[in-house]
Amino acid sequence: MKYVLVTGGVVSGLGKGVTASSIGVLLKACGLRVTSIKIDPYLNTDAGTMSPFEHGEVFVLDDGGEVDLDLGNYERFLDIKLTRDNNITTGKVYQSVIEKERRGDYLGKTVQVVPHVTDAIQEWIERVAMIPVDGKDGPADVCVIELGGTIGDIESMPFIEALGQFSYRVGAGNFCLIHVSLVPVLNVVGEQKTKPTQHSVRGLRGLGLTPNILACRSTTALEENVKVKLSQFCHVLAENIVTLYDVSNIWHIPLLLRDQRAHEAIFKVLNLQSVNKEPALKEWTSRAELCDKLHKPVRIAMVGKYTGHSDSYLSVLKALLHASVAWRKKLVVEWVPACDLEDTTAQENPEAYKAAWKLLKGADGVLVPGGFGDRGVQGKIVAAKYARENRVPYLGICLGMQIAVIEFARSVLGLQDANSTEFDLNAKNPCVIFMPEGSKTHMGGTMRLGSRRTYFQVSDCVSAKLYGNRSYIDERHRHRYEVNPEMVTRLERAGLSFTGKDETGQRMEIIELPSHPYFVGVQFHPEFKSRPGEPSALFLGLIAAASGELDAVLQGSNTRKVSRTNHINVNGSIKYYQNGTILDGNGVLNRFYTNGNGLHL
Repeated sequence: MKYVLVTGGVVSGLGKGVTASSIGVLLKACGLRVTSIKIDPYLNTDAGTMSPFEHGEVFVLDDGGEVDLDLGNYERFLDIKLTRDNNITTGKVYQSVIEKERRGDYLGKTVQVVPHVTDAIQEWIERVAMIPVDGKDGPADVCVIELGGTIGDIESMPFIEALGQFSYRVGAGNFCLIHVSLVPVLNVVGEQKTKPTQHSVRGLRGLGLTPNILACRSTTALEENVKVKLSQFCHVLAENIVTLYDVSNIWHIPLLLRDQRAHEAIFKVLNLQSVNKEPALKEWTSRAELCDKLHKPVRIAMVGKYTGHSDSYLSVLKALLHASVAWRKKLVVEWVPACDLEDTTAQENPEAYKAAWKLLKGADGVLVPGGFGDRGVQGKIVAAKYARENRVPYLGICLGMQIAVIEFARSVLGLQDANSTEFDLNAKNPCVIFMPEGSKTHMGGTMRLGSRRTYFQVSDCVSAKLYGNRSYIDERHRHRYEVNPEMVTRLERAGLSFTGKDETGQRMEIIELPSHPYFVGVQFHPEFKSRPGEPSALFLGLIAAASGELDAVLQGSNTRKVSRTNHINVNGSIKYYQNGTILDGNGVLNRFYTNGNGLHL
């Protein structure tokens, strides 16, 4: 097993996660099998109880793991499925060590950070690295490890020590350290400054780790004299210093690394010179270039509680981007704070109220994502009402589905006191209730989490068609509340269709309004399984509906699923095709469908 460790220095937020993901893409494009591990030095057992404002979104895995959002980057970029053990936290490590101590596994020894905690970290890494990926037997060829935080942080010290020991134990030819650092440009002098990186590398070396490759974040490509200076003071070969300068979209990062031959530098460090393939990134390149060329906008109003921090909705944003690029539209996200749509804001801050409604009414589609707590709920409800009454394409996710049910009960059934017991424990008409198996005393890991199966109740519905007319789907969940099954019959009689349910038929998973151009709510989170080359079906439906082209998607949903690696000959030229689109050599996407008599563009 070969290991690539990605660390960061100088400041946080340099993009270590995207860098680690891009390195994985590059290695995978060279024919290697790649897996990933994210180390978070905080004491939380997982990310499940952390504030979206502080930490961004909580990414949910198939096995129900609530993990750091960077694992979402890994899954999207590498097109793999990870487990909760791929996210290591200080809390998890200490918990396992304490459990061993309580069982007496240490045979009376004094349990210390070194060697017991550091050994536990190394054992965890080796165990997880051996887990098979991409549906094949056997471990991956390379494990990319990202160490969260910044070099010098007190909380990361046990991990630094463990990784230093680990590098010596596995051997120099099996361990490559890539240090992501900042090379700022001061406006006063207009010069790229290397001193921050020098200090960061010196600190790293003082802790027992020596970088093999420097990945320097800067606004522009590093000048040659700057590379020479970094090489001299950081003891890193000049050809092993790459620049990660600002690009138009993050899909260009693997291409930057490829163009600077980062894969060759990694192969030399890991004694993988036999892997001399040129990275196969044709499809990736086409997608990155296409994203830059799109000019016809589609405006989606994101009505949420955490709109001041875009990372709180990172996977939703990525899913929207995947769908819009696949449908050849330039995505424009209009951030609408849910609170600003409420009547109280109209009285307290009329300008904010007016601005929020202007954004909502100017949008081509409305998306209400998940969230917790009652702040902004009334704003989400009026957004759902606006979309329903004005026939604006709507997608509600988790809470976004629940508030759509509440709004329908209030406006159509006339139940003005309809509510969720999350917001009103004594609601007279509880449309949404606490799940029976949920815990009311503990927060962490007590929700309905991970991949769950949804069965379509009718085949002639938008959601079933978007998913290719399958009888069931598996999507990831994260919720404590659900639609009250005792209210379902009344809601259905009034025109709300529950087109997807769980295996018991008692848990509502998908709602639709048949008479609406596109009004879909789902209890699950489809954004977590969206991929750049395979957009989420429901997000694709939203983008197409917002563009006035939903019928084209529904026609294409009847096509057979095709491999992204296959190709066909169209008018004498080879074109690569995927899920209803064809990529030609210029990165142009052509939608197609089949009707049994061949391929039609």
